[in-house]
Amino acid sequence: MPSKSAKSSAPVLITGGTQRLGLAIAEDLLQQGYPVIVTYRRDKPAVQALRDKGADCVKADFSDEQSISQFIGYVLANYQALRALIHNASQWLNNMALDNQHQLMQTMWSVHVSAPYQLNLAFEELLKNQAEQPAGDIIHMTDYVAEKGSSKHIAYAASKAALANLTHSFAAKLAPAVKVNSIAPSLLMFNQDDQPEYRAKALAKSLMGLEPGAGEAVAAVNYLLASQYITGRTIGLDGGRHLV
Repeated sequence: MPSKSAKSSAPVLITGGTQRLGLAIAEDLLQQGYPVIVTYRRDKPAVQALRDKGADCVKADFSDEQSISQFIGYVLANYQALRALIHNASQWLNNMALDNQHQLMQTMWSVHVSAPYQLNLAFEELLKNQAEQPAGDIIHMTDYVAEKGSSKHIAYAASKAALANLTHSFAAKLAPAVKVNSIAPSLLMFNQDDQPEYRAKALAKSLMGLEPGAGEAVAAVNYLLASQYITGRTIGLDGGRHLV
């Protein structure tokens, strides 16, 4: 149970919250005093580290329908309210990631569209039950490519575009009890093994020309949680890339 000094008695649920942006968001919310539920697909040191900080870490594979259903059942059985639901779980698969192109699209669709759709519907009443703010929050982590597509990640880009569209539909459906918004990052942080040539090419794609780090996503999440008014919108974290 959260302490009386916790920022919210209702937890924030973050899917895919044990690496990169999701991990940074989870750690920030825990530091602020929010109870946090995190899903993860594979065991890694960050899972235990989050548990040590008080997070409820639940294994779930959103490419699998049974796993989605089991996770929904777990949350409904153990929680009476949610302060926010952040859809961060993602798989960045290119066109050649699987030989079976139907399976590739099904995987992308399940992780980025079907799972968020089902969780939004299943947890509607839990989000309405939170009492700390005038409205609960759903945040979809989409992608810059949702607007322009990607020749190398066609299924990924299409599924992220569908997730962005869910923002509009659920914002209209759940207002005013729940605000629904998207955050659409472009490059925020490199992987450790990214080569200098790739890094230089990637940085040149934005007006700002820098690697801002996960803090940009953390700040955007905090802004949306604090807002009482914004809904049905997308915050683009792209450094002006659309103007290059």
